[in-house]
Amino acid sequence: MLKLNESPIRTSKNFKINNIEIENENIQKNIEVFNNVKITGNKIQKVDNTNNIDLVYGLGPIITNQVKTQANQKLKLTIDNEENKENQVEFKFDSENINLVEDIEIIANENSKSTVIIKYLSDENVQAYHNGILRVNSKKGSKIDIIIVNMMNTKSNNFIAIQNICEENAKVNFTIIDFGGKNSITNYYSNLSGEKSNNSINTIYLGKEKQVFDLNYIAELRGEKSNINIEVQGALKDTSKKHFKGTIDFKKGCKKSTGNENESCMLLSDNAKSLALPMLLCSEEEVEGNHSSSAGKIGEKELFYIMSRGFELKEAMKLMVKAKFNKILENIKNEELKEQILNEIDNRL
Repeated sequence: MLKLNESPIRTSKNFKINNIEIENENIQKNIEVFNNVKITGNKIQKVDNTNNIDLVYGLGPIITNQVKTQANQKLKLTIDNEENKENQVEFKFDSENINLVEDIEIIANENSKSTVIIKYLSDENVQAYHNGILRVNSKKGSKIDIIIVNMMNTKSNNFIAIQNICEENAKVNFTIIDFGGKNSITNYYSNLSGEKSNNSINTIYLGKEKQVFDLNYIAELRGEKSNINIEVQGALKDTSKKHFKGTIDFKKGCKKSTGNENESCMLLSDNAKSLALPMLLCSEEEVEGNHSSSAGKIGEKELFYIMSRGFELKEAMKLMVKAKFNKILENIKNEELKEQILNEIDNRL
């Protein structure tokens, strides 16, 4: 068994949330060429070598080293101060492109603005493997919106580590749509080093069949008056499972900073399981931190109200789930992409 995605602070073993264990065979050893990549935006360049990959956390040494040594896609995006455009990368898994190990680096220079969309799609019948690292460096005054869409099938494995650095007055908004993968494991680390730096993470997950989601979000606030906001909304059906670990750490020097995290899970089955561990750590005074977590079935009164308006049970449940997700979906300004995500929600429910 391989242990991945360790929580930054250990809790009782009885909680079974400090890490996730998966079978070793879920890690693909032989990485072949991956060519099915569609890039929109002339600022995204394929490169032979990227800077040294030094992650503060990441999913674990084995997963990280695989990207260092076996990456078959290396991309770099440098956003200049005059840019305010949408850049998009689409990876499509099929019978000839099954294994993707990628390293993506995004540098948002001072006062730059941009939107970056990264999509992972797969044919229904392939057993794909994805292991990726995304590193974002948002410099002074930059503003960047990053949308990650995982719509792989439920036979595949999805591993991704994200590392984000926010300098003074930088603003980074992440929207993560996490639907695919037999195992979908995400590690997100944010270093809010600059004064008045701002980072928001908005995530939707939707599980079915035997899917397992493990989300480990870590934010360290160092800059004065910095802000982190984590909003996670999910739904689980069949025997799917979710583990959420959210850590907001107020470091020395981050006076007058704020941190908020909220995770909510709708259980659409008696056999679905949700575990959550929201944490606040503090080494500074004059800060404000809030956290909450909830899980439960759709209220019978709400279902009855919708069904009394002529909807069948399945349609009523779809409406409830979409209503829960809508606040996060509003962050996506690309209407075509939003429609694609809504259609995927319909299909998976």
